[in-house]
Amino acid sequence: MKRRLPTTLFGRSLLIILAPVLAMQIAVTWVFFDAHWRTVTARLSEGLAGDVAWAVESYKDDPASLTRIQARAEESMSLSVALQPGRMLPERRRFSRFADIDRSLDRALSERLDEPFWFDTTRYPAYVDIRVQAPGGILRILAPRDRAFATQGHIFVLWLTVATLLLSAVSILFIRNQVRAIERLATAADAFGRGADSPAFKPHGAREVRQAASAFLAMRNRIQRHIDQRTALLASVSHDLRTPLTRLKLALALDDASPGVAGMKQDLVEMEHMIDEYLDFARGEGGEASEDVRLAPLIEVVCEGARRTGALVGVEADPGLSARVRPNALKRALGNLVMNAAAHGETVAVAARTRSAGGVEITVDDDGPGIPEAQYEEAFKAFSRLDESRNQNTKGVGLGLAIAQDVARGHGGEITLSRSPLGGLRATLRLPG
Repeated sequence: MKRRLPTTLFGRSLLIILAPVLAMQIAVTWVFFDAHWRTVTARLSEGLAGDVAWAVESYKDDPASLTRIQARAEESMSLSVALQPGRMLPERRRFSRFADIDRSLDRALSERLDEPFWFDTTRYPAYVDIRVQAPGGILRILAPRDRAFATQGHIFVLWLTVATLLLSAVSILFIRNQVRAIERLATAADAFGRGADSPAFKPHGAREVRQAASAFLAMRNRIQRHIDQRTALLASVSHDLRTPLTRLKLALALDDASPGVAGMKQDLVEMEHMIDEYLDFARGEGGEASEDVRLAPLIEVVCEGARRTGALVGVEADPGLSARVRPNALKRALGNLVMNAAAHGETVAVAARTRSAGGVEITVDDDGPGIPEAQYEEAFKAFSRLDESRNQNTKGVGLGLAIAQDVARGHGGEITLSRSPLGGLRATLRLPG
């Protein structure tokens, strides 16, 4: 039952309002036809059958008085009576789309007439054709339709349908207006989650929706202040740490070359690299605007840096493939994935393609030792170094995949890990369309 019900708030609200209205209208229509229309039609049919029986009996009693019977039937009963000498009753009869009409008239005529009869309620729009077997031929009687059954029932149904449609239209407009406020709140929250801004968003709609929107705006402002404070703090830390690092590097450069000095220089390089990773992880890319970027040149720039480390890097990307991204953020994420693959394997393959479900998919494969499937989730945690098979290099503090995942989610996408066809690890970056 749940699978067949609407999944959207608009659909469910509409169902909640329209289902009782439709049920009530159906019940009212059913009661009207069952208790009123059928009763009135039965009474009218009985009255018409009585008049027809009078005309037939009067003719049987005195066939010579046909002219007088015709005049009286026309004047008092609105019936047109005519004798068709030597004719027989039709063998076939057309039935009305509303079976109750034929059943009611057939029942009434059967109760009042002993002679064979035939009638047709469909041939003439305004009349009912009744024929009765009489001495010398067929007695044909044309009666107005409103004498046989109630003809105003369709007007009631029409008004009921029009009222239902009008109420449904008002309900749809009202619900759509209320749901639109929730959709705008969801859009603003999604945009904020991807690092974009929605300056035009303002609380509106029902009171509860406005309260939720106001709470979202307050939360967004608090988060933005926290990000700004963190960025300012890290910028200050970066400046304060790089200054003594620069002095140490200068002092070691002026000293005589020795094994100890070379080791300290290497330590300084690693320390500077770790500081850069910490800053990349914590800084975020909230201030960068999204733009349409051709992916092939961006991937080539990233892979060129990996080639300089000695890795064999191949790229397969459609030159016309593009996506709306924050270019520096995406370059940092791809750089981490490609450099991570180059650090653990000798061959790296990067491919970019359009997804059948929409969006873009970028895969990075390597021929390294790979990661056990049980540790895929652990690999995305900050400062995670995993096991020794993926820890052959001494540089880094375990933030590469965490930074890449953070960037992917900031674009509304995701990074997943799997076994590579090359034998190592495959990192798949998916971005929405």
